[in-house]
Amino acid sequence: MPSSRDVLTPDSLAMLQAIAETGSFAAAARSLGLVPSALTYRVRQIEDALDVLLFDRSSRHAQATEAGQALLREGARLLQEIDAVAHRVKRVATGWEPQLTIVIDGAVARTPIFELVEAFYALTPPTTLKLRDGILNGTLEVLTSGHADLAIGVAVNTSNVSELQTREIGEIDFVFAVAPHHPLARLDEPLSDELLLRHRMVAVADSGVRTNTSFGLVNGQDVLTVDSMQAKLEAQIRGIGAGFLPRGMVQAYLDAGLLVTRQVQRASRNLRLHYAWPGPSHRTPGRALQWWLTQLESPATRKALMENHHRQ
Repeated sequence: MPSSRDVLTPDSLAMLQAIAETGSFAAAARSLGLVPSALTYRVRQIEDALDVLLFDRSSRHAQATEAGQALLREGARLLQEIDAVAHRVKRVATGWEPQLTIVIDGAVARTPIFELVEAFYALTPPTTLKLRDGILNGTLEVLTSGHADLAIGVAVNTSNVSELQTREIGEIDFVFAVAPHHPLARLDEPLSDELLLRHRMVAVADSGVRTNTSFGLVNGQDVLTVDSMQAKLEAQIRGIGAGFLPRGMVQAYLDAGLLVTRQVQRASRNLRLHYAWPGPSHRTPGRALQWWLTQLESPATRKALMENHHRQ
C-alpha cells in the first residue's frame, strides 16, 4: 500500500483542491484532463494511505469531510510554500543570498537601522535578514568569526584583520551624563578623576569573547556593568550611576530634564565608527549585501546612524 508520502504530492493536493472547488469528481476530472475513473482511483489511494474518508459521496456533490477540509487547508498552505520556495530559488540564482546577517554595535542608532530594514523588505528579496547586537570588540568578533556578513558600528582597530573591507561612518560624540538628582549633578565642574572615583560608574560589557575593552573608567572605581546601551541609559536616568553616553542617544532625555551633562577634567570621549564586511576588494558581494553597502554610502544615512536614536 502506498504511504502518505507517496500519495500526498503537489499534483494530488492540487487535484483535491479541484474537486472541492468544482463540487464534483466529474467536473474536476474534466478540468484536469482526466477520466473520472482515474481521478476516483487516485482519491481512493490517498484515503487508503491516510485511512480516512476525504469526501462524502452520498449526494450528487462531493462534500469534503472534516478530515478532508483539514487536508485541503494544509494542502493549500503547502502548495503556497512550494511556490514560494521555487520563487526564492529562482531569485537566489540571480545573485541574492539566502540569508544576510548584520551585527550592529550598541552605539549605533536603531531607528535608521529599522528604516533600512523596511526599505530592504520593500524589494521583496528572497534573502532573510538576521540582526545581531554587539559591543566594542564583540561587534568585530561576530564578523571575523564568520557569524555575520556585515558589521555596522565597528569602533576598534581592524588593521590586524586580513581581507576585511571597511568604510568610515563618522565620529560619534559622547557626553558625561547623570540624573539631575545624582550627587555629581550638584558639584562644581570640571569633575576630576579623584572625584569620579568616589562614585559608581555604569559600563557596558564588551561582548567580545577573546578580548575585552572598557572606556571612561577610573582604576578602582565601583562599576555597575550592563549588557546594552539601553540598560546603561536606564541605569543613569535612575541615578544608579554615571558615565559617558552617545549624545544622539541622550539628547531627548537632556531636553526633558531626565539627564544633565557634566564637564570632566579628562579628555572628551569620541569614537570613530566604521562598517565592515569580509572578503578581498575584487570579490563582488551578493545582491543583498550590495544593497546595504549602497545605502551606507549615503552621508545622510551615516549621519542618522550616529544621531537618530529616537523616532522623528
